[in-house]
Amino acid sequence: MATSSTEQFFKNPVLGHPAGLFVLFFTEMWERFSYYGMRALLVLFLTASLFEEGWAWPREHALSLYGTYTSMVYLTPILGGYIADRIIGYRMAVVVGALLMTLGHASMAVDSEFALYLGLFLLCAGNGFFKPTMTSIISEMYANHEHKKDGAYTIYYMGVNAGAFLGILLCGYLGEQWGWHWGFGLAGVFMFAGMLQFYFAQGIFGEVGKKPVKIESGKIAEDPSVKRNPFTAIDKIFIAASALIGLVWIINDPMSKIAGTDVFAFEVGSLSGSNFMILLALLVFLVLVISRIVRYTAIVRDRMVAVSIFAFFTIFFWAAFEQAGGSMTIFANDYTDRVLEGSAGTIFRIANTLITIIPLGVITWVLYLLFKQTFKNYKWANIILGASFLIIWGLVITMLYEQYTAESPEVPASWFSVLNSLFIIIFAPLFSKIWESKYNPSVAVKYGIGLILLGTGFAALAYGASDIPQGAQTAAVSIIWLILAYYFHTMGELCLSPVGLSYVSKLVPGRMIAMMYGVWYLAIAIGNKLAGSTGGMIDQVTQEYSLSTFFLLFFLIPGGAGVLIILLHPLLKKLMHGIH
Repeated sequence: MATSSTEQFFKNPVLGHPAGLFVLFFTEMWERFSYYGMRALLVLFLTASLFEEGWAWPREHALSLYGTYTSMVYLTPILGGYIADRIIGYRMAVVVGALLMTLGHASMAVDSEFALYLGLFLLCAGNGFFKPTMTSIISEMYANHEHKKDGAYTIYYMGVNAGAFLGILLCGYLGEQWGWHWGFGLAGVFMFAGMLQFYFAQGIFGEVGKKPVKIESGKIAEDPSVKRNPFTAIDKIFIAASALIGLVWIINDPMSKIAGTDVFAFEVGSLSGSNFMILLALLVFLVLVISRIVRYTAIVRDRMVAVSIFAFFTIFFWAAFEQAGGSMTIFANDYTDRVLEGSAGTIFRIANTLITIIPLGVITWVLYLLFKQTFKNYKWANIILGASFLIIWGLVITMLYEQYTAESPEVPASWFSVLNSLFIIIFAPLFSKIWESKYNPSVAVKYGIGLILLGTGFAALAYGASDIPQGAQTAAVSIIWLILAYYFHTMGELCLSPVGLSYVSKLVPGRMIAMMYGVWYLAIAIGNKLAGSTGGMIDQVTQEYSLSTFFLLFFLIPGGAGVLIILLHPLLKKLMHGIH
């Protein structure tokens, strides 16, 4: 596709950007609505008592399954992105991914264990096609308009957070107030709406994403210092071995706990079979990465080592941050006083109304602007989108009405998760301005500050839980500690999360970027799995020590990692060879 063909997208813009960007905005918004809406409910549903129509699973079992699901969400895009790139194209990948996720949510709305596992499998598979392709379409649409890309990704990122906000708010509300499967079902309804909206409007993208783009091998690496380093047969064997062992281990972990079926039911010395196999997989993968890195020239080698160090510290961040859908959700449900009386109830009603109505009003205004530009040519896409927003407004008004008429409103346990998206929407522009100013710190310092702020959030929870007796299963702690925790966690995320993939693209030459993106997603997947595994220790640590001690560990480990990476700043600066 010639870059000049992208000029057509800018002829009738919406807010200065192609209308197609806002088709992607709403498609991604519905996908994030469904993902975060389901994520907010999963652990609550699995651990709820039979009286509450839950499955009464032990917390360890629920969090083990949660960790496996969230880790797979970051592994499947490695394969899905490859298929989209080489075989079916980005647009078809979005449709296939959205359809699979719709079926996944529909399956989870059925009250059976088989349907739950099938639903999670379909969600992971669908996400693998969907996740890596949306940004690729934006990248192609803005070819020859690089100066507008930052603004485009900012708008797109707002769609991500708007979807997460509304999904957690409304799926959480339906799931906790009407019934768990209503919440799971609502996530599926809007995933389906997002798929249809994209399908009927895809003509707006012209030739972008229609079929795989063939890249001539001679044009992959523009840097003449980057020599070709094809994968050898041994490399491929190592990739297959580490991937297969890792995948079996991720699935075996919840299977061994929940069903009692352990594929690794053996011991090697003092190590259990499970621990031995995952260590073996990590060792094989490390040998692969190191053996490939040493084959490159000195500067390229150093920069890839820097990326690997950042990826390693990324594991610590996500292992703690993803407690949001696990142990922090349990803390909100079982240890937090969520019934607000008197002035506290009034303040919550007003605040919840404002933080819901204002963003929804802004998004509806954007929808109106999109209608004006595209309704004539893409009528069905706009009708589906408009109908979806009518349902959203109806649910929001119903939710707010029930909260205003309740004598003492009860804050849903899932509600606290919306704070992350809310704080991102509020503070992201401020952080963007800081990064563009003279106060912009180095990437190592950003990482360190992000990890320390993340740990500070857990320090707030540890202090708030300090009066809870050892081994207690319930308590009534003030909601202020969760609000503070999510505030500090979001500030940490804004320091660390946006810079990671950016520095992969800056430090790694084009020929190796796919591999290093795979390493990066693998690091996030490991962090997510560790989040489930460590979160599952909440009962054990609480019984032996206290709930405060449990959260204190998440202050010390990320905080210590943050200090360490700041101390490594001189080394990382040297390894990066002038990349800022």
